[in-house]
Amino acid sequence: MSVKYIPVQWNRNKWLYDGIMLAGVVAFLWIFLFVSPELLSHEFPINPQVHNARAFGACAFVMLTVILCIGPLARIDRRFLPLLYNRRHFGVMTTFVAISHASYILNWYFAFSSSDKYEALLFANTSYGQLAGFPFEIFGIFALICLLFLSATSHDFWMKFLTPPIWKRMHCLIYFAYVAVVAHVSLGILQDQQNHTFTVIFIGGAGAVAGLHAYAALLDWRKGDELGDDAGGWIDICDAGDITEGFAKIKILPSGDRVAVFKQDGKLSAISNACAHQNGPLGEGRVIDCLVTCPWHGFQYDVTNGRSPAPFTEMVPTYNLRLHGTAVQVHGDANAPGTYVEPIAVTEVTV
Repeated sequence: MSVKYIPVQWNRNKWLYDGIMLAGVVAFLWIFLFVSPELLSHEFPINPQVHNARAFGACAFVMLTVILCIGPLARIDRRFLPLLYNRRHFGVMTTFVAISHASYILNWYFAFSSSDKYEALLFANTSYGQLAGFPFEIFGIFALICLLFLSATSHDFWMKFLTPPIWKRMHCLIYFAYVAVVAHVSLGILQDQQNHTFTVIFIGGAGAVAGLHAYAALLDWRKGDELGDDAGGWIDICDAGDITEGFAKIKILPSGDRVAVFKQDGKLSAISNACAHQNGPLGEGRVIDCLVTCPWHGFQYDVTNGRSPAPFTEMVPTYNLRLHGTAVQVHGDANAPGTYVEPIAVTEVTV
């Protein structure tokens, strides 16, 4: 944590993460260009410049696919969480690879145009009324603009300035970018394929993204479907004996918000499951001395009031809770961030 805009400074894990990522990019490009140059077979031979462009384009697609698979994988199995910690670095590197792809395209296909190459890119093909020969470049341009915007606003300064909820919604543009990339590839290079190896990789990657998100959403829906709500606004979470000391049970409320109910020293406290930094899953952290540590970037919160320890100022909402028999219940209306709520001993029973 930090009182500045960078919560976690560069450390060994970050260097290792980025090193492995860069090595993966280099290995992919090397295999694409030199080990398996016939991976993409075409109706007519292509020159090295075009082959380089397609190598970087294929690499950017694979990287974007992996990025969008990390999120649902981490929701399905927490062992994938380490991949999620520095996913923004992955996104920034993907942007640079995509820029390299665009540069090769511009400097080969449009460099010798009688008009400006950027103007030629936009207006050389305007056959928007037909599927065959549709100007697929427009989808690539849109995706690149999205990636540039997301990379430029990935620093914690923008999250702090815009607030995490707005920042998070803005960064959902990554899904629109991916759909645009899928359209760009489908209407572009896949129309010029003889060897369908890349077609299989492309369909498999896009299918994996859609399938993993659907499966993760189904698991969330099943968890939310288990909840009950009575007339007083109290929502059943779990049995008191189901919560392990030092850990939490996470549930989705009817409002769609997630609540984490922690047990600390035999007492229960409930706070929002969304970290104020990047909406990290606080309920997956462990409570030590009444402080839970977010597993994503190390932000800490007192589970009784949702406040970070001084001198830090981050806060999350808290919830009122009670025991109804042995059932733990949370009131659906969240308290203001930083509101203290007296912990409930598990031996207390409200009928």
